[in-house]
Amino acid sequence: MKREIITTQDGSVTIYLPEMQENYHSKFGAIQEANHVFIQNGLALTQSRPISILEIGFGTGLNAFITYVESLKNSQQIDYTGVEAYPVTPEEVVQLNYPEQLGASNKQDIFNTMHSQDWEKRNALSTNFTLEKRKQFFQDIEDVNTYDLIYFDAFGYQFQPDLWSVEIFNKMFSALKKDGILVTYACRTVIKKAMIEAGFRTEKIPGPPGKREMLRGYKY
Repeated sequence: MKREIITTQDGSVTIYLPEMQENYHSKFGAIQEANHVFIQNGLALTQSRPISILEIGFGTGLNAFITYVESLKNSQQIDYTGVEAYPVTPEEVVQLNYPEQLGASNKQDIFNTMHSQDWEKRNALSTNFTLEKRKQFFQDIEDVNTYDLIYFDAFGYQFQPDLWSVEIFNKMFSALKKDGILVTYACRTVIKKAMIEAGFRTEKIPGPPGKREMLRGYKY
């Protein structure tokens, strides 16, 4: 499927899929969305304790890189796992301007390593942050009681509703530890119902610019 690099309203880029008319991130701001959904309403709730994170949709590596930068700021130990079935290409990686836009150009080599490191192997990117990328379909995830936090960043429901099914959220619920949290930019009623059926206690919270609400789910 054809992919194009476009610039979002906050100056950070994203990938656009013309055939689906879908972006990897919000057109209102890729970094702005990632910070609001996954950092402020996900990572910030962990209060700097050591945690493990599962990202559903590693994609451009934006969420992983922002989380890495936050781990340095807060001296938080993070073990990060990103799942992606269709990795971006090296040609696309060089067009992604996240280190520069985040004021972290001195960490460009880390961002590059995130994309170039071997799949299915855990790599220590600092004393606080490890990353494992898994080339895997979401339907094949079988982790149990492994993660404290899930970044659920799949393509939109209107394009791939099967990725937002009860079956997938059952897998997410199983993958989380007790008291674990799942955050996602989405807030459709059908998605909330699927999460509840899988066992999550859900809440609607204010979304990022351009989106009124988002969902957060808890495993108790």
